Parts: sequence; C-alpha cells; structure tokens
Amino acid sequence: MWTAEHRRAADRRGLRYPSDLTEAEWTLVAPFVPPARRGGRKREVNVREVINAIFYVLSTGCQWNALPKDLPPKSTAHDYFILLDRDGALQRIHEALYLMARELAGREASPTAAIIDSQSAKAAQKGALDWTRKDMMRARKSPAANATSSSTRSGFC
Repeated sequence: MWTAEHRRAADRRGLRYPSDLTEAEWTLVAPFVPPARRGGRKREVNVREVINAIFYVLSTGCQWNALPKDLPPKSTAHDYFILLDRDGALQRIHEALYLMARELAGREASPTAAIIDSQSAKAAQKGALDWTRKDMMRARKSPAANATSSSTRSGFC
C-alpha cells in the first residue's frame, strides 16, 4: 500500500527526466561503472549523464538518434551501453536498483511468491523450445507435393 513515505521516495518531479538517476540511485550505481582505462587521455565525459542517457533510451524506447540535446551524444551513450552490457554491469545495475526499489516499498529483497499461468506450465512440461518452435514455424511441404518443383527439376538434369 502506498504511504506518504513511499510516495516521497518514488517522486521524480525534481528531475529533468523521469529516467534520470536520483542522488541515492547514483550512489548505488556508481560502483558498477568500470573505471577509465589506464594510460591515454583522462575521461572527459560525465559518466552519470551517460547513464542517464542510457536509461532515457531504455525507459522511453526512443532511438539513439532521438536523444535530447542536453544528454551526451548518441555515439558516446551507445558505446558505453555496449561496454556496460558486455561487461555485465547493466545486469548488476538492474539487480541493485531492483533490490533497492523492493526495500523502499517495504518488501523483502527477493520475491517469495510467483504467479504461473497455465500456458507457462504447459510449456514447461513439454519443453518450451520444441513446443514453441513447432507452433511458430510454418509447416514445410515436400517437393513431391508441389507439381512445379518436380517439372522444373527434370529440365535441368
């Protein structure tokens, strides 16, 4: 149930975009961002703004080209997105923010219950990959069933 405390914690009105990180979220996320490479130039980009740009794309579903001008360039944001994805940092960031959101909501860090519908249960019993693959693919016809294929093949032999 939403309480006044929960509403204050979830309020994002003071942020530029709803997807921007709050101070508490940035404190939680910052350790997951890999440090700059050794040697070479110093990192000139504001990593927090890059993370805000990545979260903007992920939350709005917009194209990288459609990033607002007050966020870092799309090439920088996309390069960091690929780096963080390959490194596994995005998954760790997601887990950390997920646990924080559950704790702020007054719940245990990991869920204790799950809902499974009958369709999911059927897929699990039959082996989901084979079951879904058969339903998603069109049935193939044999060459013998198609009259044109047999007539065109004999002409090329």
